[in-house]
Amino acid sequence: MKRNVGAADRLLRITAGAALIGLSAAGTIGPWGYLGIVPLLTGLSGACPAYALLGVSTCASDSPRGRPGRP
Repeated sequence: MKRNVGAADRLLRITAGAALIGLSAAGTIGPWGYLGIVPLLTGLSGACPAYALLGVSTCASDSPRGRPGRP
């Protein structure tokens, strides 16, 4: 799957996912907190199936490098 999750989005997903899993493991929130595995995995992989279906990408646009006539 093509990467469609940008750096800031990835950091937020990893943080939120880990926090949900940690809170659930500690018994602070119910077992639904284990759903934090979803944002954690999408953050670690850099690919989000929901973004792909919706045609959304938070990745930075392609740089001008590699275009003919540019260094």
